[in-house]
Amino acid sequence: MSNVRQLRDKQPDNEKITINLGYVDLGRIDLLVQEGFYSNRSDLIRTAIRNQLDSHVEVVSKSLERHTMELGLRDYSVSDLEAVRDAGEVLHIKVVGLARFASDITPELALQTIGSITVLGALQASTDLKKALADRIK
Repeated sequence: MSNVRQLRDKQPDNEKITINLGYVDLGRIDLLVQEGFYSNRSDLIRTAIRNQLDSHVEVVSKSLERHTMELGLRDYSVSDLEAVRDAGEVLHIKVVGLARFASDITPELALQTIGSITVLGALQASTDLKKALADRIK
């Protein structure tokens, strides 16, 4: 028997993406890293993305209001969905960021309470839950 116990799964706090860059742009990035402006390529790319997003903050805010979307991290638990079910309501989830569903949510409960899911960012849910809601995930 092992003395090692897993307390809970570590959830990533970010999403990995892949981009294609031309050799000249990549060389320019490497030059800035070499000169000490950034610690590595990813640091420069994250900074550039944040600066670009900051330049569009007003547009994003207006779009969030128009689409009634939640911004950031939104966790859903069994008790959240049971409350929706007990109230006879159906959720239409719209999140910009991360929508995270507890691992103990059953596909049956999700099907009873979730009408649609739109996530601009990342959706974390069990494979069974994603499979059950596949036709409701946009």
